[in-house]
Amino acid sequence: MEIRLPQLGEGADSGTVVSVMVSVGDKVRKDQTLLELENQKAVAPIPAPAAGTVAKIHVKQGDVVSVGQLLMTLQADEAEPHQRLGTSSAARTVPPRSPVGQLAAQRVTSSSGFPPPASPSIRKMARELGVDLSKVPGSGHGGRITPEDVRHYLEALQNGAVQKHASLPVTDFSKWGPIRRKPFTPTRQAIARAMEDSWRNIPHVTLFDEADVSGIQTLIKKHGPAYEKKGLRLTLTGCVIRVLSSLLKKHPVFNSSLDENSKEIVLKDYVHIGVAVDTEAGLLVPVLRDADKKNVSEISRALQDLAEKARSRALAAGDLQGGTFTISNQGGIGGGHFTPIIHRPEVAILGLGRAKLREGKQLLPLAVSFDHRVLDGADAARFMRDLVEALEGFPESEVAG
Repeated sequence: MEIRLPQLGEGADSGTVVSVMVSVGDKVRKDQTLLELENQKAVAPIPAPAAGTVAKIHVKQGDVVSVGQLLMTLQADEAEPHQRLGTSSAARTVPPRSPVGQLAAQRVTSSSGFPPPASPSIRKMARELGVDLSKVPGSGHGGRITPEDVRHYLEALQNGAVQKHASLPVTDFSKWGPIRRKPFTPTRQAIARAMEDSWRNIPHVTLFDEADVSGIQTLIKKHGPAYEKKGLRLTLTGCVIRVLSSLLKKHPVFNSSLDENSKEIVLKDYVHIGVAVDTEAGLLVPVLRDADKKNVSEISRALQDLAEKARSRALAAGDLQGGTFTISNQGGIGGGHFTPIIHRPEVAILGLGRAKLREGKQLLPLAVSFDHRVLDGADAARFMRDLVEALEGFPESEVAG
């Protein structure tokens, strides 16, 4: 039985092997975790589909694997040894594949002048992934392109990129003094890929301002003990999220995404706030769902639950997906204004610094980064003006009771 990487969720087409939990020759039971895979900064277990013996392990820690890729071969106790999980057991003839270097460069030509044969779903997948189908050799009948062909082409490009990267010169820093090394962990690599993708593809602009949150700080001191009796913490972040949940309804384009394929702006009627959480593994962004339907008490409880799951690495892939807007509060650590990077496919993010006392006021640094393809400076200025006014006029009724 060949165990291949299944689809992990919407838009989740690959992941990094965090740990391999078994060895060749191990007896495993059905649903036992074989390996752990990190995808979009969440760790998901890959279970055994049946009881059996591990015959071969095709991946190792740190490998990046894609949907459909072979992970392990299992000698099942109660199944045909060569039956492949999730596919027909009938034998298939697969044409030989081109070497990586040739495949990445070759172009498949058609004497008819028509595009290469492929189903509408394959064409949609190619558009979303930015794949030129004229460069993908088809292994189906009449040269028809299959999902496996597209995956193989992407793997070839990836392998080629890895080889190119490996050939870059490496500086010997030890020539100038003692050095220490630590692993660039799979989580850190996932964060790096996401940041690079957002920074490369989104034209960022950041608008700065300050809000007097003296009133909110007074309310936190007054009502905080009552929240503690309920096992909750009344925080500035919770109050800001309450304000944002209403503000995003008033400024819906800040709660949108750009569909680059259809050339449309997708306005969402739900408000799911991503909240950046600092953990030992790196920055994770779990999503607080339906923030617009929650009061401050409910937001506080949801924040605590998400933070605990993030720091104990108990987040599921779904906990990190579907956000419409993100907030990053580094005020608990320190610092003032900064330029937060947008969490793609969102179009804006709010950064909070540490509030400082100046002229008798607790002034909170605010930074809104926005996608200049979707939003203009005037849009951001109006959004920031309303945000400052809402924070400075935050009513006690929002936290009382």
